[in-house]
Amino acid sequence: MNFLSFKTTSAKKSSFVKSWIIIDAENQILGRLSTEISRIIMGKHKPFFSPNINCGDHVIVINSNKIKLTGKKWNNKKYIHYTGYPGGQKVISIQNLLNKDSRFIIYKSVKGMLPKNRLGRLIFKNLHVYPTSEHKHKAQKPILLKLKNL
Repeated sequence: MNFLSFKTTSAKKSSFVKSWIIIDAENQILGRLSTEISRIIMGKHKPFFSPNINCGDHVIVINSNKIKLTGKKWNNKKYIHYTGYPGGQKVISIQNLLNKDSRFIIYKSVKGMLPKNRLGRLIFKNLHVYPTSEHKHKAQKPILLKLKNL
């Protein structure tokens, strides 16, 4: 029996090609859309996925201002952060965040689903979100990914 044939090969940077994918966020539910985006930018949809290499694709999300939330989240969901100073707790509702900049809703949701380390910060740079259907990545010839209403 030849035991050399049972070796596991690890993916290298030269062994994969990154592609560009467009996802339309119009009438999509935030959480379900974010899981699909994080899966694609991590590269888990590829057969040669390796958790220690940035092997995912670039994702362009358009129409982020037309995202949907289920239940009473438009009224009840709040984002809280603390500045580190006494009395420095800041609270913003998701409705105010949508009015301020709708891209931050998708950025915050996807970033929470990525690894909390150097590689996660590197993978996060593969996400590009735009509030309307216009984007500046036409030269990369992105592929439109059709998602069912998740």
